[in-house]
Amino acid sequence: MPESLAIVGGGWAGIAAAVAWVRHHGGAGVQLFEAGKRLGGRARALEPDSLFSELDEGQHLLSGAYTETLALMRQVGVAPETVLQRLPLTLMDDTGFRLALPRLPAPLHLAAGLLLARGVGWREKIRALALGAVLRREAIQPEDDVSVAHWLAAHGQHGAFNAHLWRPLCLAALNTPAERASARVFLNVLRDSIASRAPGATDLLLPRVSLSRLLPDPAAAWLRQQGVTLHTGTRIRGLHATANGWRIASASKTWDCARLILAVAPQHLSALLPESETLPAMTYEPVATIYFQYPATATLPFPVFALAARGDGLEAWLIARGAGRIAAVLSGHGAWEALPQPELAARLHQRIAPLLGLASSACPEHRVLIARRATFSCAPGLSRRAPVSHLPRLWLAGDHIWADYPATLEGAVRSGLAAGEAAARYMQGGA
Repeated sequence: MPESLAIVGGGWAGIAAAVAWVRHHGGAGVQLFEAGKRLGGRARALEPDSLFSELDEGQHLLSGAYTETLALMRQVGVAPETVLQRLPLTLMDDTGFRLALPRLPAPLHLAAGLLLARGVGWREKIRALALGAVLRREAIQPEDDVSVAHWLAAHGQHGAFNAHLWRPLCLAALNTPAERASARVFLNVLRDSIASRAPGATDLLLPRVSLSRLLPDPAAAWLRQQGVTLHTGTRIRGLHATANGWRIASASKTWDCARLILAVAPQHLSALLPESETLPAMTYEPVATIYFQYPATATLPFPVFALAARGDGLEAWLIARGAGRIAAVLSGHGAWEALPQPELAARLHQRIAPLLGLASSACPEHRVLIARRATFSCAPGLSRRAPVSHLPRLWLAGDHIWADYPATLEGAVRSGLAAGEAAARYMQGGA
């Protein structure tokens, strides 16, 4: 059988794995399988309806620290500067808190941002400066991991920065509340973003287009041009080893391949892996995205704006998507899950309307999307599966595999690139 590669899972990890392989060997003999109608996995556009067109399945903000994601976009012909709006990191909420990082060399930008933050006392600013220095030198070993809440308290973060900066950043980045989130992973995220010395690493990158147009659709076109065969709408339901590699099966067809990369979510991976392969136990966190259609002239004070915690369970990020469309995102398990969807939307509208200068009247047209298993819970000491299987010619990819990061697009891309490179090296006789 000629050397060939099958990749199961057409999300951002699977796309990255395919691109990495193609760099070495071209696309001939490569087959990419995706259960959905188009590539993208959980970061893609949904089918349009009568009210909303090009809705994303969820909101994913990128940052300047997403170096591999940006490079992958360029590889498949997407110019990031044309599809992403780059903004200096600015965090604002409806209590009057505001932190903005100026265009200064690192680490001066972080120091200036902390010192000039609005709604924070000077003593707390000094403690935050000390924490900023810690970010660049502290490392937490897996066996010493604690919750983000515990770690922040140990570093004297108890006031406004704790409530309006660190905790919201933790929830946004890890999709896990600070009381249950890994300090080790959070520190990795902070070190590569706001504490990074790389130019532009702290910037927010807001998509100007749908997530599908950001990467998956251009990647699909590029991969086809390289000779990769794409099987969309094809769910792989089983696999087993053969003398020459692997045989994978859908409900109606089988394919043979010499190399296999599984780039699927952990809850689907467990159903595919042979019994000899084990996965660490994982729990999951939900994400709710509520799209509101306001008048086209309605604008937020900043394109990314926070609704602060008020004890009502409606701590959320608001993201302006243009032409009066605003996405409200609620992350992680919380009191919001108990609300019926119409009431959830109505309560959020009551908090959003004053920010837009609108009367808090009837809730506008909206659409509620809830992913019950949006990400894994990024808990302290969480065991993560290694990308290399003990079985020959099998590799794993996905955001749950990249142990340094939480469930992010950058983690998915890096894991996919690593799996594709490992498969290519193995084919060449490397380790």
